Amino acid sequence: MNTQAPFGRLLTAMVTPFNNDGAIDWDGVAKLAQHLVDIGHDGIAVNGTTGEAPTTKSSEKLEIIKVVKSVVGPKVTVISGAGDNETSYTVDQAKRSQDAGADALLVVTPYYNKPPQAGIEAHFRAVAAATNLPIMMYDIPGRTGAEIESDTIVKLFESVDNLVALKDAKGDIAATSWVIKRCGIPVYSGDDILNLPLLSVGAVGFVSVCGHTVGRQLKEMLDVWFAGNAQRALEIHQELLPVFTGTFRTQGAILTKAAMTLMGLPGGTTRLPLVDATKAQVEQLRKDLIAGGVTLKN
Repeated sequence: MNTQAPFGRLLTAMVTPFNNDGAIDWDGVAKLAQHLVDIGHDGIAVNGTTGEAPTTKSSEKLEIIKVVKSVVGPKVTVISGAGDNETSYTVDQAKRSQDAGADALLVVTPYYNKPPQAGIEAHFRAVAAATNLPIMMYDIPGRTGAEIESDTIVKLFESVDNLVALKDAKGDIAATSWVIKRCGIPVYSGDDILNLPLLSVGAVGFVSVCGHTVGRQLKEMLDVWFAGNAQRALEIHQELLPVFTGTFRTQGAILTKAAMTLMGLPGGTTRLPLVDATKAQVEQLRKDLIAGGVTLKN
């Protein structure tokens, strides 16, 4: 079984902190990136769902890449979301992201327009041909409205050199099991509560959201799992269940930003159509984080 992880094992999809006026808090971006490095991350995914990519401008996305890369240096992978539901825009954004210093790209299935599998395949091929950066395909049909079917994943991985990994947020462990068996694609869990189940069928790492709050514990889970200690990995999984559940009681970026604020870090505000967590949501989150062993400062 292939257990090589092309981007390292622990990555987190980083939030983008905004000031009250809606502008990006650039000092906050740098501080959050440093926080993730300090707690053991191999890589940081920027400009994704959790980074509120649908509401940031292309120019802002490129500056985020530059700021985060300047903080983390060459030893930590910066993988930038470049996906869109228009292939030509995705191609252009992939090129711009490479020029801005991204080490790799995260490309989601085209969303809303529900292309057939032939269109999804052509989309990924076009993006891959436009850059020499390694690409992680991102399968999250609950958000996009269209899955990357198993045959399409296998075909793309086996025929396109720089399509090198899959972020799996499909929630179909049986399908993912077969994909891994068929082609050996390195799979990263994109759903925190399924991190351990996906490891058990051959995943190589995580692109987490909860890594903001429990990155050290997730790193330990990965370390002990690959050292052969499944029992300890299960214990960590169960200890973190309140965090996994609590972070997604509403949209993940909303409560992750609230969690950062509770931890004394620059979570910042959201941009519409997302809205900040209510007082009641923050108090429930506080209980969930404490139950999961997270130390809070506020």
